[in-house]
Amino acid sequence: MEALVSKPVEASPSPPPQTSHHHHSRLQQQQRRSLLSAATSIAHLRQLHAHLLKLGARDVSAPLLSKLLAYPLSSASPSSLHYALCVFRRVPDPPTPLCNRLLKELSRSAEPRAALLAYARMRRDCVPLDRFSFPSLLKALARVAAEGEGVGVGREVHGLAARLGFDSDPFVQTGLVRAYAGYGCVDDARRIFDHMSHRDLVAWGVMLDGYYQSGSYASVLKLFDEMKLSSTAPPDQVALVTVLSACGRTRNLNAGRDIHSYIIDGGVEMDEHLRGALINMYASCGSMVHAQQLYDQFCLKNLVASTAMVFGYAKTGMIDLARSIFDEMEERDLVSWSAMVSGYVECGRPQEALALFNEMRGHAVKPDRITMLSVISASADLGALDNANWIHVFVDRNGFWDIASVNNALIDMYSKCGSLSRAYRVFVEMPLRNVISWTSMINGYAMHGDGESALKLFDKMKAEGVEPNEVTFIGLLYACAHSGLVDEGRKIFSSMVDDHGVNPKYEHYGCMVDLLGRAKQLGEAMELIEKMPFPPNVIIWGSLLGACRIHGDLQLGELAAKKIIELDPDHDGAYVLLSNIYAKASRWQDVVEVRKLMKSRGVLKERGCSWIESNGKVHEFAIADESHSRSSEIYVKLDEVVKELEFSGYVPDTHSVLVDLDEEEKKKAILMHSEKLALSFGLISSAGKGSCIRITKNLRVCEDCHSFMKAFSGVFGKDIVLRDRTRFHHFKDGVCSCKDFW
Repeated sequence: MEALVSKPVEASPSPPPQTSHHHHSRLQQQQRRSLLSAATSIAHLRQLHAHLLKLGARDVSAPLLSKLLAYPLSSASPSSLHYALCVFRRVPDPPTPLCNRLLKELSRSAEPRAALLAYARMRRDCVPLDRFSFPSLLKALARVAAEGEGVGVGREVHGLAARLGFDSDPFVQTGLVRAYAGYGCVDDARRIFDHMSHRDLVAWGVMLDGYYQSGSYASVLKLFDEMKLSSTAPPDQVALVTVLSACGRTRNLNAGRDIHSYIIDGGVEMDEHLRGALINMYASCGSMVHAQQLYDQFCLKNLVASTAMVFGYAKTGMIDLARSIFDEMEERDLVSWSAMVSGYVECGRPQEALALFNEMRGHAVKPDRITMLSVISASADLGALDNANWIHVFVDRNGFWDIASVNNALIDMYSKCGSLSRAYRVFVEMPLRNVISWTSMINGYAMHGDGESALKLFDKMKAEGVEPNEVTFIGLLYACAHSGLVDEGRKIFSSMVDDHGVNPKYEHYGCMVDLLGRAKQLGEAMELIEKMPFPPNVIIWGSLLGACRIHGDLQLGELAAKKIIELDPDHDGAYVLLSNIYAKASRWQDVVEVRKLMKSRGVLKERGCSWIESNGKVHEFAIADESHSRSSEIYVKLDEVVKELEFSGYVPDTHSVLVDLDEEEKKKAILMHSEKLALSFGLISSAGKGSCIRITKNLRVCEDCHSFMKAFSGVFGKDIVLRDRTRFHHFKDGVCSCKDFW
């Protein structure tokens, strides 16, 4: 029996109960979290993530993302931002607090658009948004709005906030104000701002900045007055900096002074940003005495304040003071370099502007569009074609070739350097042309006296549907004036109002007076002046005076000169032209009286000079100049040229000498004009090796120099391109492109 009784069978291992499986899973999760918590960088996190995936871990995305957000994504690389978004996409049913943390970090990051991608995923997966979701999202929208994007998303977010009842939350409202202001929708921003139940300093600052960024500087000052009356938010340094910047932009010195007094009377702490804003305001308004006083109070001069001083002194013509501050700056950024370069350009010192630009490049400072516009302008003022070609190459190699404003400046540069063909090539190769492009090319033809080409281009401009502006008509009238196209000029002047709705201004009337005066229609010119809808100014009388000088109308010339001197007693050109008219009529005593009057009033005649480029360097000459290192060679060559031209029939026109000298002294004086010295230098230097010599002069070329250049081009077989104050002269085979009409 006992044998028949079976022994109890040893129990085989049974599967662990379900609770044991969960325990094991929790252990794994804890281990993963422990590993993740041990990470010390984003790179370390990525390595651990890859390791866990190899071990078969499936769902580590939520704790991984939480750990990722412990590191600031604001300074993370684009790849790290992309990684964070990839992890976020794998989080199943992400909780709202985790989403909010992600939105906050992404809104601060270098790629605020990433916040919009995260928001799109939240909306798609129906993740609920709370009041903490919107401020970060709106901040990201405001930053994206600065680049002109996302306005549709902004309005959608606003609507969603309203539906969820969060649009009355002050933090959400401030975010909406910031976003709408960023889009330039300042009226929408102001409506939200006005409906805010509580406005803190941040809200006021955002609204002030919105007005400032949109260029509504008067609204900045008006809102600032409201802010001062608000007991809840007296202006802080941030708001004051914005308002002072608005005063500087509008050159509102009185308002700026009032704010300065408010700062002092209110005991506002003067930190370096606020002091810098005050310096910038005074400098922008041209009040350099006050700016210097504040600047001297800086123990350590900062970059912003020093740059403001450079800018202010340059704007007021004190370029050497600007340079002294610039040279003392321990730190210089692109803005400070650009301010100094543009200062030289505006003060008529293009060579120094270009030299400083080369120094800037030597310091590895990369120029921007603003810098390049100043550099191109300097090259245009210099009139040196080789330098212009180099600037153009630099533009193309450094990524500025597709910027419309840069191309427009290149058109102007080449035109002023005497190469219409290159100017036109830039024009036709532009990816996109605007009205300024067409106008720049028309102005190029105008300064070269090619009125017919200017009119043809104008017809093409209209055919392509580009509406001309008032500057276009100035160029067209100028082109007609310098080409003797009187009837065409009259038609253009009439079409301004009749066909294009452009009311003539002083410049247009000045061009018409010049047009009629050059064509010896002085009576009609005077009638036009008398019929003007506003009193004639210096431009109008100056145009008439210039015509009187050309045609020797003493009586009308005296009237025009006296009118100019009444309006502008320091206008040196009026005294000089009146003196020239008297000299042509041999009224030497009147010439003496005019010069005595100039001396008693401290009016100095602008010094005439000419430039020529050789081996990449620009050489400058004044009348009877002996300062050049090759001066003796220049005068020997000039003597050779004069003898050769006289042998061919050239006779110096001593009537162009406007001082009372004997005939031999007049001849000697006329042969030492600056453009003749520049030409002679060109012949002994690399400038004369080609078939064309290019010269730039700051004043109008005289009759004798014009005859001299014509004779030279015929006898020596070399072309000359001479740019004077008003236009270009192309001398070839004894003939000038102006056809002696200039």
